[in-house]
Amino acid sequence: MLLKILYTDQIKLKRSPMWLAFLFMPIIPALLGTLNYSANIEILQNEWYSLWTQHTLFTCYFFLPIMIGVYCAYLMRLEHGSQNWNKMLSMPAARYQIFLSKLIIASTLVFLSEIWIAVLFILSGKIAGLTAPVPQELPMWILCGTLGGMVTVSIQLLLSLIIKSFALPVGIALAGGLSGLVALVKGFGHIWPYSLMAYGMKANAPQEISSNGYSGFVLTCILYIIAFTAFGSLWLSRKDVS
Repeated sequence: MLLKILYTDQIKLKRSPMWLAFLFMPIIPALLGTLNYSANIEILQNEWYSLWTQHTLFTCYFFLPIMIGVYCAYLMRLEHGSQNWNKMLSMPAARYQIFLSKLIIASTLVFLSEIWIAVLFILSGKIAGLTAPVPQELPMWILCGTLGGMVTVSIQLLLSLIIKSFALPVGIALAGGLSGLVALVKGFGHIWPYSLMAYGMKANAPQEISSNGYSGFVLTCILYIIAFTAFGSLWLSRKDVS
């Protein structure tokens, strides 16, 4: 049944305006980050690593949280309208499968967004004239960023489930991204849910994850995802969301 729900959710996304956000929003922080790097190249001397910090400074705290907010708000808005919740909840499926389907769809979008961000990063580096090899850590940054992004997805899906407004959850996502920056500066970015995406991507990187730190990061993300998914499933099972 989960596969059927996934297929249904996937069909709903065809010709969605959400793809415009996916395609164009990451270009803005890539441009800003590259321009900032080029303007301060005498200070930022670690080539690809310095460029990455400039890209992620704008991406992780502003644009990517907004994108995730849009993804989740749109997925839930499809159900809030036209009494679609009545149809979804009448299906012979466990309530957790409905929430889990949207978690999988939104997380896939986050992963694709991370790949697009990596492509833009490499293109920007070539345009900026970087000749050193692309950092070998880039795939790990993308994977950890996706896992941290799944935490944000689970929170935003829950908020968009409870709040029928489209704009308010997106605004909360932006505020959450800014709170993630504060958490990283204060030294507890490894446990604050809205900072885990930036922490995983080593954004603005004094907060390096050592080889021994990945297990703790992964465990923290998984616990948050399970907790928010369980709460969302419980809300679906006990609340009238029609």
